[in-house]
Amino acid sequence: MDRATSPYSPGAGVPPLVISGRDDELDLWRSTVRRAETGRHARGVVIHGLRGVGKTVLLGKMREEVERRDWVVASLEAGGDAADFRRQLGDRLYPAMRSLAKPNMGSRLRRALSTFSMFNVEVDAEGTWKFGIDLDPTPPPSGNLELDLLTLATDLAEAMKDQGAGVAIFIDEMQDLDNTTLAALCAVVHQASQRTLPFMICGAGLPSLPRVLSEAKSYSERLFEYRAIGALARTDASRALVDPASDERVSWEDDALATVLGASNGYPFFLQELGQATWEAAPGPSTITFGDARVGVAEGRHRLDVGFFLSRWERATQAERTYLTVMAEDGDGPSLTKDVADRLSRSPASLGPTRANLIAKGLIFAPEHGRIAYTVPGMADFIRRQKRN
Repeated sequence: MDRATSPYSPGAGVPPLVISGRDDELDLWRSTVRRAETGRHARGVVIHGLRGVGKTVLLGKMREEVERRDWVVASLEAGGDAADFRRQLGDRLYPAMRSLAKPNMGSRLRRALSTFSMFNVEVDAEGTWKFGIDLDPTPPPSGNLELDLLTLATDLAEAMKDQGAGVAIFIDEMQDLDNTTLAALCAVVHQASQRTLPFMICGAGLPSLPRVLSEAKSYSERLFEYRAIGALARTDASRALVDPASDERVSWEDDALATVLGASNGYPFFLQELGQATWEAAPGPSTITFGDARVGVAEGRHRLDVGFFLSRWERATQAERTYLTVMAEDGDGPSLTKDVADRLSRSPASLGPTRANLIAKGLIFAPEHGRIAYTVPGMADFIRRQKRN
């Protein structure tokens, strides 16, 4: 069938036509937002899971929810140091702040705009951000991210509270923030929570994210609602394939559906990639057969190998690939670092730099002390296929 009519959307952070199996997380976010708007205590949400499970898509749906409610919203992807975070946050907040700037705005909103205009330590005397109105002077930024972010969050949240809305900052790949930035965010969320201000952080990252936050601030487990997401249950995975096709007046044979579900293991990105390849393999016009699914799965796996797995494999050095290959003996893991060292006839300490580099490249993570695991599902099978080839 024609690729142009395919109802599947494989891509990084691209929302599928049907988002299934994430109702609990979305309901949690909606209730959190309503609580914040009515002055009740509400905690931000942290989503964690392997790559390809739909964290970025879920983050985007949560953002849409507060945008519809006229909140001030900023979305960013973690990376760099505290100064980079400050600059990126300022850039992402600016469009929302610009839309709020009106000659007849209230005093709290005017103060919030003044605070924002001086948020970046690199702002010159004329101000980097222009709003077309005169603003009250504010003290220059202190250069301390926690203090400056607290001032900005407080002033802006108080102004939005007057309008029955709030402020939401969405951070993808949150585990990549440096410790200074994470500690500052936790401290600001804590202060805002104590004052029941509608200032929310919604973050997404690898399964190690809860531990990373705890290491930044020991009380972080009380600041957020943590939700682990993974492969979809069979019913939800079926919906992700069947419902979009039904909208195009196309049905799946039971055997065809079972074939793609089994090959995808229920991972949302794999479902989209295999679904798209199967759609293209099917002559149609109205039914996807078992034969179509077999061809589609073979082609879809090839696309995953080339586009999803290989790009990660090629980022690793030869020594790092050896480490990854030895891990594959445990399937998708996790693996004990001691076992990996034993298989390589090395000491765990001597492999520390290799392990650290793989973590920094986002290829593995440490779910707990002494254990490591791949950040992407199916990596062990890919490595085995590489060895056979």
